[in-house]
Amino acid sequence: MPNFELNEEYQALSDMVRDFADNVVAPVSAQHDAEHSFPYEIVSHMGELGLFGLPFPEEFGGMGGDYFALALALEQLGRVDQSVAITLEAGVSLGAMPVHRFGTQAQKEAWLPQLTSGAALAGFGLTEPDAGSDAGRTSTRAKLQDGEWVIDGSKQFITNSGTDITKFVTVTAVTGSTERADGTVKKEISTIIVPNGTPGFTVEKPYGKVGWNASDTHPLTFTNARVPEENLLGERGRGYANFLSILDEGRIAIAALATGAAQGCVDEAVRYAKERHAFGHNIGHYQGISFKIARMQSRAHLARLAYYDAASRMLAGKSFKTEAAIAKMVASEAAMDNARDATQVFGGYGFINEFTVARHYRDSKILEIGEGTTEVQLMLIARDLGL
Repeated sequence: MPNFELNEEYQALSDMVRDFADNVVAPVSAQHDAEHSFPYEIVSHMGELGLFGLPFPEEFGGMGGDYFALALALEQLGRVDQSVAITLEAGVSLGAMPVHRFGTQAQKEAWLPQLTSGAALAGFGLTEPDAGSDAGRTSTRAKLQDGEWVIDGSKQFITNSGTDITKFVTVTAVTGSTERADGTVKKEISTIIVPNGTPGFTVEKPYGKVGWNASDTHPLTFTNARVPEENLLGERGRGYANFLSILDEGRIAIAALATGAAQGCVDEAVRYAKERHAFGHNIGHYQGISFKIARMQSRAHLARLAYYDAASRMLAGKSFKTEAAIAKMVASEAAMDNARDATQVFGGYGFINEFTVARHYRDSKILEIGEGTTEVQLMLIARDLGL
């Protein structure tokens, strides 16, 4: 039977990040959210703790851990501040991991030590105005001319793409095409590293978002942007397939973050239900409240089991694509449902932005959209069932 008890090393990591989240991140979360300011001091501190290097080898400045260690850290951060958690998640799984998985030795040596230390961030440009869930519709193009990739197109909703410490974005682009036997055309999609500051590469103004206000998110424009041929990341034509594998791993990370958000709502609701009195009792005395919170705890518990299972399969070298999709869907829905219920428990206070549950209410919706919508997860699960 599987054992979901954390060993001593994992537990110590989880406890350390929980303490950091409660004592360092939480006190400044409301301010960064209100000011829509990027938490550079928190990112620097996370770098000092080694969180950006958790799943990477020591050769490149990493901690020599694994993806489950990253997930545990994300869960604890997600309890108190989803913006901080997604900055770490995207910095690792979308920024550094593609270089680690598919980069040349020279690319790894050039970029990974900066990324694993938290001194630098990187983004991944996949989504476009007309290519979201259907990423195969990518229209950004890159032509090879005189030893350089010439890139034209646009990307949107790109996390960690415009901070003062962002060094590059990796973009998917159409680098060629082949005609199939039936006469249709298959796009050759590759991934290319584009350093920030490259002429022709513009990081547009940040979005005005509903939530994740302390997370950095921009649209990107490429107009005759030129980078060396050796900036190709991975095999030419394998960019889309490679990124799909990165997404499978990333769904475990998002599930962990969402589990933290769901648990954070439980913790806040329990605390408030014990403190708030009405009609002669604390409100947790009444079944209307206590049963609501009990259901919230059940959701968080099931979400945790789901991402633990997907992560254990991944680390064992087993197929985990479907389990990751299930975990991402279950956990993101738990986060959204718990945020709604926690806000109801808090009543009018739940509608005030300075309270954590209010931020979770605004932040959690994107968990059902980013890195694969709920509908995409259902499609993957149904496909695994042969439907």
